[in-house]
Amino acid sequence: GLRIELGEIEAALLDQPEVAQAVVVVHNDPHTGDQLVAYVVGDDVDTAALRESLAGRLPSYMVPTAFVVLEAMPLNASGKLDRRALPAPTIDVDRGEFVAPRGPVEETIAGIYAELVGLDRVGATDGFFDLGGNSLVATRAVARINAALGTDLGVREIFDAPTVAALAQRAEAAVGATQVPLVPQPRPDRIPLSLAQQRMWFLNQFDKRSAAYNIPLAVRMTGHLDVGALAAAVRDVVGRHESLRTVFPGSPDGPHQVIVGVDDVIGELAPIDLDESGIASVIRDFVMEPFDVAQRVPLRVALYRLSEQDHVLAFVVHHISGDGVSTGPLARDVMVAYMARSAGEEPAWEPLPVQYADFTLWQREVLGEETDPESIAARQAQYWTKALAGLPDVLALPTDRPRPAHRDQVGATVSITVDESVHRALRELAAQRGATLFMVMHSALAALLARLSGTTDIAVGTPIAGRGRPELEALIGMFVNTLVLRTEVEPGNAFDALLDHAREVDLNAFAHADLPFERIVDLVQPARSTSHSPLFQVVLSSAEVGQERFELPGLTVSGIADDTHVEKFDLELSYAEQFDEAGRATGMSLTFGYATDIFDESTVAGFASRMVTLLESIAAEPNRPVGDIVLLDEAERAALVPVRGKAPAPARTLADVFGAAAQHDPSATAVVFGDRQLTYAELDAQSNRLARLLIERGVGPESAVALGLSRSVESVLAVWAVAKAGGAFLPVDPNYPADRIAHMLSDSGARIGVTLSAHRGLPADAVDWLVLDDSEIAADLAARSDAPVTDSERRATLRADHPAYLIYT
Repeated sequence: GLRIELGEIEAALLDQPEVAQAVVVVHNDPHTGDQLVAYVVGDDVDTAALRESLAGRLPSYMVPTAFVVLEAMPLNASGKLDRRALPAPTIDVDRGEFVAPRGPVEETIAGIYAELVGLDRVGATDGFFDLGGNSLVATRAVARINAALGTDLGVREIFDAPTVAALAQRAEAAVGATQVPLVPQPRPDRIPLSLAQQRMWFLNQFDKRSAAYNIPLAVRMTGHLDVGALAAAVRDVVGRHESLRTVFPGSPDGPHQVIVGVDDVIGELAPIDLDESGIASVIRDFVMEPFDVAQRVPLRVALYRLSEQDHVLAFVVHHISGDGVSTGPLARDVMVAYMARSAGEEPAWEPLPVQYADFTLWQREVLGEETDPESIAARQAQYWTKALAGLPDVLALPTDRPRPAHRDQVGATVSITVDESVHRALRELAAQRGATLFMVMHSALAALLARLSGTTDIAVGTPIAGRGRPELEALIGMFVNTLVLRTEVEPGNAFDALLDHAREVDLNAFAHADLPFERIVDLVQPARSTSHSPLFQVVLSSAEVGQERFELPGLTVSGIADDTHVEKFDLELSYAEQFDEAGRATGMSLTFGYATDIFDESTVAGFASRMVTLLESIAAEPNRPVGDIVLLDEAERAALVPVRGKAPAPARTLADVFGAAAQHDPSATAVVFGDRQLTYAELDAQSNRLARLLIERGVGPESAVALGLSRSVESVLAVWAVAKAGGAFLPVDPNYPADRIAHMLSDSGARIGVTLSAHRGLPADAVDWLVLDDSEIAADLAARSDAPVTDSERRATLRADHPAYLIYT
C-alpha cells in the first residue's frame, strides 16, 4: 500500500539551487532490498545537505537512501536517458559512514535494532542482518516494532526491507493497524490452558512415567553461600512468576489452570550433603523423575552441598510451565533476588507487565475461532493444511535397526566442527541471497536428508521462541512452538536455488507461527504412531556457545551442562557459531543428537562428516546442482574407485542359455501349469522339434515370430523353440483388442506365428499360424529329431547381437 511518486522526489531535488538535473530510480540491493537512489548533476553538490533538505520536505520513506553525483547524465543514441548506463550506487552495508535516523519512526526502529543486537547506535542505512541479527531475533524485532508503532508488520518485512530506512517506509505505511494490547486480563473462575499447554497436558497424562518434557537448570556456586538468602530468593522468584506455582487439574470441561500460593510449592531449602563423585548421577535422577501435572505443581528445587565453599542449586520444571528460554529469566531472577536478600533487602526488580494466565486469555482473543474465516486461527489453519498436504508419514533414513513399537527416548550426541573459511563463506552466501545462516543450514540439511533417504520431499522441524511480544521476554512460561519446514529438493537444481526456495518456505512458516504444533497435527491428520514423531523426525536449531559465568558477592556462579540426553526425534542438528572479539566468524560447531534405539554412533558420525563435506562444497560452489554435490570423503573415494567386479563372462545367445539349463539337471521340473508339467529334458526335446519346424517355415536370425498364446506350457515351449531357431519372439495376448493385435503384427513384420486352436480368432491375413494342438502339426513334430539345434541347421549363424524378443509396452 506504499505509494512513492518518483516525480515528486525529482521535483524536490530540482528545487535545490545546486542541482541542474536529477533522476530517481528504485535499485534492488541484495543486502538491503529495494532502495531509492538519486542521481544528480550540478555544481558543488553536498549530498548530506541535500538529504537533510529533502527530509524537511518529504516523508522519510521518500528520502533517497543513496545519492550519486554525476558530471553528466548518460544518454543513448536518441539523446534520451540511458538508465542501464547509470552506475551502481554504493549503499552503506559495512557501516562505514554513520547516517543518523531521520524522524521518530526510524529512531524507534534503530533503537530496537541496537538493543537486540547489542550495539550502542544503529544508523538509517544499517541492515538488521548485517548487524548480526538472525531469523529468530527478527521475530522479536518485528514484535517490538509493532508494539511501539502500532503497526502490524510481519517477519517477512524485515527480510524484504532489512535496513532501518527501508523498514521505516513500510512501517509508516502500516501505522494505525489495530492490535489487541497485551495487558493484565480479568481472571475468569476457570482459566483455560494456553494452546501450547494443552499439548503438554495431554502428553503428560498419556504417559505419566515419562520425563521427556522435564526442563532442568543446574548452577554451581563456589564461595561463601548464604543459604538463608538463597532460600528466600527462590521463594521470591516462585512468588514473582505465577507459572511456577500453577497446577493443571482435569475436569469434565477439560484441564484448567489453578494458581496456588508459594507455601504450597516451596518448603525449606535445606542443603543435601553430597560427594563430588556422585553429583552427576544424583542430578540425573533428580531431573528424570516424572511429574503428574494434574496433581501437583510441576516444579522441584534442590540444593546440594559438596563442601562449605561448593554448592549446586538444581531446578526442574515441566514443559507445561516453562520452556528453554525460561531458564534465562529464572536464573537471572534468582541471582537478582539473592543479591538483594544477602544484603538484607527485598528484590527491587520491575514488576512483570503480565503473568502467564494473562497471556493465555489474550492469545485466545487474538487468534479467534477457526470457525470464523476472518480470524488468525482460521487463516493459519488453512495455510498449514495446504502446505503439509500429502506429506509422507516417515522420512526413511538408513537406520541401523528397525524402529521399535515404542521409543525409549534415550539419546546421545556426536559433534563436529566447521572451519572458519567455510563459516564465513556460508554467511556471505546468506547475505547475497537475502537469507540468514539458519536458512543456509536448513537448505544444507534438507539436501543431506534427501541424499540419505532417496526422496525429495523433506520436512524438518524447528523450535521458535513464541515470545512475539516484548511483554513476554522476561516471563517464565510455555511459549515455544514448533514449525514444520517442508522443502522439495530437486537434484538437478543448484544449491542457491534450493536456498531461495527454503527462504520462502521459512518466511511463510514464520508468518504462520501462532497456531500450536499439536493443532497442526490434528489438521493434517498424519498416521499416528508411538514409533516416530508426527510430520517430521528430524529437527534443526541454532544454539548458544559456552556456559555463562558471573560473579555475586562472595560467589562465582556457572551453569552445569545437561547430560541426560533425552531424544524425542530420530535426529536433531544444532549448530553454534563462534566469533572473535571483532565480531568476525571463526567457525561453527555442529551437534547431532540421535535416538540410540535406531542409530549407532558410527552411523551418525558418518552423517555429521557428510554434512561438513556438503557445507564445504556449498561454500566453494553454491551454484552446483544439489545432486552433484560429493558427499564422500577422500578415504571413502579411494576405497571405492579401484573396486572392480569379476571379469565379464563371454556373451551367449538365449539358445545357448536354454540349452545349458537343460543339461544342468535334465530331470528337474522346468514348467508347471495346472496338472501339467515338463522336466528340463522334455522341454528341451520338444522345443528342439518345434525349432526345426520353424526353421523349415523360414524362421532365422532377424525373424519375428508371433506367440499368440496365453500363459501356458505351450507359451514357454514356444519361447524356447523360437530362440533355438534364431528368431525373436513377440508375445501377443489373444485377449488384446483386435486392432491392438493387428497393429502389433503389422508393425513387427511377423510372418509366422505359434498358437493353439482355442485362439483361432487371431488375424490370419498376413501371418501363417502354426496351431500346436492341430493333429497334423502334432504328428509332424513327433516325427522330427529332438537333438540340439546347431548353426549348420539354422538359416544363418546366430550371434549375441541378433534380436531375442520384441515387446510392445
